[in-house]
Amino acid sequence: MLALAGFRRLLAAPVRSGAMPRKGKGAAKDPAGPGATAGPVVAAGDGGVRVAVRAKPGARCSAVTDVTAEAVGVAIAAPPSEGEANAELCRYLSKVLEVKKSEVILEKGGKSREKVVKILVSMTPEEILEKLKQEASS
Repeated sequence: MLALAGFRRLLAAPVRSGAMPRKGKGAAKDPAGPGATAGPVVAAGDGGVRVAVRAKPGARCSAVTDVTAEAVGVAIAAPPSEGEANAELCRYLSKVLEVKKSEVILEKGGKSREKVVKILVSMTPEEILEKLKQEASS
């Protein structure tokens, strides 16, 4: 679970200039800030939306299994070899979110179970999260 918390922080963290963080004053502060959106779905800086996904390849059928504060659990009906599971993940999310397949891009985690998927549409994170929760409950 500790790894997923760091994964969520990485997902929401802004890109830094090349400087190292200071020790002392700023080290104890929350990097997200009080007004930041917590959860697996966050707005990207360029108009898209990033979704933190916990992939579970090799399932019988593709399905959203759970939506937690760290990531969206997705069972994938493809083996984790040669990018088959990644392609199936993007295809399945495009079907669930009702967007084109070309608008769902795997941004990070090509060889990991913790992935970041970028949705290139003008939807709010709340709308996407609602669709994912609705799919998980059905």
